[in-house]
Amino acid sequence: MTVSMEVTVAGIKLRNPVFTGVSTPTTGNAKVLIKAASNGVGGLITKTMSVKPAVVKKPSIFALRFKDPKVPYALLNCELWDEQPYEYWINEGIKEAKSTGLPLFASMGYTADDLRTLAPKVEEAGVDAIEFSTHYVTYDPAPLVEIAKAVKESTSLPTFIKLSPHVKDIEKFVKALEPHVDGFVAINTYGPALHINIERGKPVLGGIYGWMSGPAIKPIGIRFVADIAKTTDKPVIGVGGITTGEDLIEYFMAGASAVEVCTAAILYGPKIYGKIVQEAAEWLEKHGYSSINDVKGVALEYLKK
Repeated sequence: MTVSMEVTVAGIKLRNPVFTGVSTPTTGNAKVLIKAASNGVGGLITKTMSVKPAVVKKPSIFALRFKDPKVPYALLNCELWDEQPYEYWINEGIKEAKSTGLPLFASMGYTADDLRTLAPKVEEAGVDAIEFSTHYVTYDPAPLVEIAKAVKESTSLPTFIKLSPHVKDIEKFVKALEPHVDGFVAINTYGPALHINIERGKPVLGGIYGWMSGPAIKPIGIRFVADIAKTTDKPVIGVGGITTGEDLIEYFMAGASAVEVCTAAILYGPKIYGKIVQEAAEWLEKHGYSSINDVKGVALEYLKK
């Protein structure tokens, strides 16, 4: 039996549901995305661009490990958005990444004015969709609705909002945002968090506080994806701790339509993308499924209140 890993997200067809994540694996230039494409990823996402380049304090990434150093359970990072001007992506990077033939999302931030400036530019440059990032924490979704409207009014592309794990009432946010986006991405990194080198008596990161990603936050990501999928029929892209094919299956059972892989690509390199897809396909075949879509949302019936 041949298992189909093809999915469609907001009308965009993907050969498999694994996107590159938004961070170091997409940093620098489009060559990183091209390498990911040749290692089995299904879709590409640029590093988050904004109207001004980020200034990142170094070191900016640290692996948190148990006593067994082979198994990092999370990364801390004080990365910001892209450190290079957005003009690189507009003038060169998008065209280069699109040469792979894979769908390309532009990640952007952060204010309504920033996104009004950037959205038409990335659309003209040829991206297939926009993911706009937020770290907004409040009980009131109104400011995010304003940003979502600004993006939607500035482009004809599908738009996806990436939500913080600190959102307090996810159902309320989703219902408020649903008319103004084509899909959701969940979750962003968790924090701020702090790790201290006890031999030196100082924080391990140059930015002092960091944001946590990796396997440690996967249960939070799964919960957010499930809660969003219970609230809306619009697609959800799951993010957080995806390292194996079984992680991909779990996100789909929670209602995800696709996933992004970031920390695993940092730790294990670009071959991890194809490995995750292959492992998921093998699991599906072993359990008698013919398509990744056959397991989508199967756990949601057990999560009804």
